[in-house]
Amino acid sequence: MKPLFYYILAIFAFTWVNLAPASANTNACEGKKLVVFGDSLVAGYGLEPGAAFPEQLAKEFIAQGMKLEVINAGVSGDTTTSGLARLDWSIGEGTDAVILELGANDALRGISPEVTQQNLDAMIVKFKEKKIEVLLAGMMAPPNMGPAYGAAFNAIYAQLAKKHSVELYPFFLDGVVADATLNQADGIHPTKEGIAVIVDKILPSTSVLLEKVCQ
Repeated sequence: MKPLFYYILAIFAFTWVNLAPASANTNACEGKKLVVFGDSLVAGYGLEPGAAFPEQLAKEFIAQGMKLEVINAGVSGDTTTSGLARLDWSIGEGTDAVILELGANDALRGISPEVTQQNLDAMIVKFKEKKIEVLLAGMMAPPNMGPAYGAAFNAIYAQLAKKHSVELYPFFLDGVVADATLNQADGIHPTKEGIAVIVDKILPSTSVLLEKVCQ
């Protein structure tokens, strides 16, 4: 993967209102399966066992009394193209919900935003065909790609969320990207503490997702 160093330089003024989590029916969540489908940012690159995003999210659900299975389907280096190619065999039977976190490697490699959007669109369609609820985790293009590329890429996630009426978390690295203390020595991937920040910030969106599943 090309270094995500440029993310450290990106969008210092990005803000996201962290609303109080909605309340899913915790009893109805028992036996439900949530798959986190993404790249190294969720796969646990450079982290000790149990510190990756899906594992920390699962611990938070347990603390809230939710008996919910959380599956880590992250693959380091994945682009949206490779993610689409493995989707059918990566998402097991009985999956109720997915957090879709892909696109960072597309932006770092300068892949056309049109290709990225087409791939994400196809993935969301596949999930909906399988009756799987989706939380789309957005990404932002590194500034070295230029303003035109950034504008086209950064608009993808909101457009897709609106088109497919799925829950959107605008920027997966919100609260972490510009803080060296929350990233590993490579300046690329969040530390265990950085992942904890991401989990805390994304919880309201996951609660909305689970309200659709835990009924």
